[in-house]
Amino acid sequence: MTSKIFRSIFIASVSVLLVTMLIITGSMSKYFDTVQQDELRDELEFAAAATKKLGVSYLEELKSDRYRLTWIAQNGEIIYDTDVDASAMENHIGREEVQEALKTGVGSSSRYSDTLTEKTLYEAVKMEDGSVLRISISHITSLFLVMGMLHPIIVIFVFSAILSLILATRMAKNIVKPFNELDLDHPMENETYEELAPLLHRIHLQHKQIDHQLKELQWKNDEFNQITVQMEEGLVLLNDQGKILNINPAAKAIFKTGENCISQDFLTVDRSSELSEAIHKAQNTGHEALRIKRSGREYQINISRIVSEERIIGEVMLAFDVTEQAASERNRQEFTANVSHELKTPLQSIIGSAELIENGLMKAEDIPRFARNIRKESTRLVNLIDDIIRLSQLEEDETIPMEQVNLHTLTGEVLSVLQDSAAMRNIETTFSGEAEVFGVNRLLFEMLYNLCDNAIKYNVNNGHVEVILSQVDNKAVITVKDTGVGIPEDQQSRVFERFYCVDKSHSKQSGGTGLGLSIVKHVVQYHHGTIELQSKQGIGTTIIVTLPKGQG
Repeated sequence: MTSKIFRSIFIASVSVLLVTMLIITGSMSKYFDTVQQDELRDELEFAAAATKKLGVSYLEELKSDRYRLTWIAQNGEIIYDTDVDASAMENHIGREEVQEALKTGVGSSSRYSDTLTEKTLYEAVKMEDGSVLRISISHITSLFLVMGMLHPIIVIFVFSAILSLILATRMAKNIVKPFNELDLDHPMENETYEELAPLLHRIHLQHKQIDHQLKELQWKNDEFNQITVQMEEGLVLLNDQGKILNINPAAKAIFKTGENCISQDFLTVDRSSELSEAIHKAQNTGHEALRIKRSGREYQINISRIVSEERIIGEVMLAFDVTEQAASERNRQEFTANVSHELKTPLQSIIGSAELIENGLMKAEDIPRFARNIRKESTRLVNLIDDIIRLSQLEEDETIPMEQVNLHTLTGEVLSVLQDSAAMRNIETTFSGEAEVFGVNRLLFEMLYNLCDNAIKYNVNNGHVEVILSQVDNKAVITVKDTGVGIPEDQQSRVFERFYCVDKSHSKQSGGTGLGLSIVKHVVQYHHGTIELQSKQGIGTTIIVTLPKGQG
């Protein structure tokens, strides 16, 4: 702005100087022409009067370095000229001033030299005899005058230009200074030109509007951050170049990154080619989904394209932890396969025995044995179906009415039911202690039954099963010990899986379904408890169940 003001002032000053010099020169030249024209007319009157009286003799005796007199006959022939021999001069009948004098009595004209540096003025008067007397004088033109004054003009111009330069610089600084000192943060507190008042008032209103918009934007940004911070799902916002605009803590934990990843390409955070390909596909298709594994967890990644005014401005990536869901899907598939297998086995045995009896392909004495096999396999099938139904009910996590349960009484009932099974192998069962919990009586009975039933089934003949109840830190602790075959250490982590049996041949002989301990695990989980297994092969197994007492 300062340079523009400076140039404007400087150019205006120089222009005024040049125009002034031109006007002065032109005015002086015009003034001198007028004065000289008047003087020329006076001289012509004197010469005409003398020529009329004395004739050519007057002109011959006249000596002048400034004026030139020419006497022209009515037909344009030169009678006499004070500077040139008349016989050598051409006819002047066509000259402007001569023509005018012949018509009106007086005439005047002016003509420039070839170089335009000299101008000749002519004045003519008609004599009584019809001839014309002309007087002329030459003088320098304005151009020659300017050229003659060129040196002082240059000096004046340079001096004026320097003075204009200094004054223009100072004026420009003085004009701009109030602008440079404006406090735009507080526009209404400035003391400056009155003409700036409307502008400052407008800036003040814009400040208020911007402050309001910034507060709204900050509030929305804080709200967005609060929401994303609390999200369990990972959220990543990418621009159209694939660079990270925002990432919440959950996503940072998934992709193992920090705050310094903002504005970086997402490929620098996760170099998975599968994820990179999905991001590029989402830009074209609008949506893409895939599953990835990170730090032992499985995540569902949904990538969606963001479009504004028909232009792609970025993508949003949501990461859901589906580890439990994926495990549940795998368990469900495995469960379905196992159920199919476990149901087919007794059914095939029943169908085979029934076909033999139906077709009369067996001896009469063998029929009772096959009938017992049908009953045994049918019983096993019913038990399997009952266990599957119980397990499905537990997995559905439906709400079941709860009550105060005395575990001492419940344990006595369970061991009473299992008394015949234990007596067949001469296994001693004992229980001691007191404990109460707030839970589902039926489910707790199933849990104790399966624990004690397994302790009896997988025990040795003449073995021992002991159930100990206790209260520790407002929790009920149930300990079931046996002196059985024990569980190999490499298989202990799997005994609570559905249909998993350490000794499949023994399980089939004892009629086990492979779902007992799985039911136990789900009952414990339903009551928000914990289960612990301790076992040594050939020595025995101890299972410790800890349940919160809940409501009293």
